[in-house]
Formats: sequence, C-alpha cells, structure tokens
Amino acid sequence: MAVRLRLTRVGKKKQPSYRIVAADSRSPRDGRYLEIVGTYDPRREPSAITVDNDLAVKWLSNGAQPSERVRKLLEISGAWGGLRDLQGG
Repeated sequence: MAVRLRLTRVGKKKQPSYRIVAADSRSPRDGRYLEIVGTYDPRREPSAITVDNDLAVKWLSNGAQPSERVRKLLEISGAWGGLRDLQGG
C-alpha cells in the first residue's frame, strides 16, 4: 500500500479548512484515511498550521510521500527538518 500525506477538505461551503492526513494513495481526496497528522486553516491571517511533528516524521520515515502543498506545510512547521536530522543529512 502506497501511503501519501495529503490534505483532506473539511468545513462548510466557501469556508475551507483542511486536515493533513496519512492516506492510501488510491483513496479519494475526502475518503478514508489512516491517521490525522495535523490541520491547516488558510482563511486565517496568517494561515493557521498545526502539525504533530512526531507523527509526520514517523510516516515520512516509513516511506509516506507528501503532496506538494503538504511538503511546504511540513517545511514551515519544522517537521521536514526533523526528518532530515533523523536521516543525518
């Protein structure tokens, strides 16, 4: 099973907020997921990002591939740097 870290949309119409989830790459965008890693609210100023860095590093070290947007959010939150420190590079 190929696991991806990606965004799942939640919230009302015209008021998006997102969860960062670990999901099977074959499941639909808002479909089934394995675990919630964090949240992202782009409507706030500045955007609100909460990520459980330990969970994100765990999934990334186990081979999960982040989407482009999630990778950028992980860089902002510091989880991407934690993975690099873990790998020694």
